[in-house]
Amino acid sequence: MSNARDIIIRPIITEKTMKIMDAENKYTFEVAKGTNKIEIRQAIEEIFSVKVEKVNVVNTHSKTRRVGRFVGKTKAIRKAIVTLAAGEEIKLFGE
Repeated sequence: MSNARDIIIRPIITEKTMKIMDAENKYTFEVAKGTNKIEIRQAIEEIFSVKVEKVNVVNTHSKTRRVGRFVGKTKAIRKAIVTLAAGEEIKLFGE
């Protein structure tokens, strides 16, 4: 994948990700399936102009969910937890 915007799909904002964002300077993103750590690092550095120290990748599997008598599955996603160098930050909320 050549375009950095095709690799990084969206930031993942939950209570847990906000906690590690403040405490450990780690940001969590949903990334495209089939990308590797090097491509994710290059995409983050290109889009946000920051220095990436480390990238961890997690594949989450889909889960079965029910609504009444109807059964479906949630989406399986690939998450990247990106650790930034000291002093670096990403402005996610337009601060």
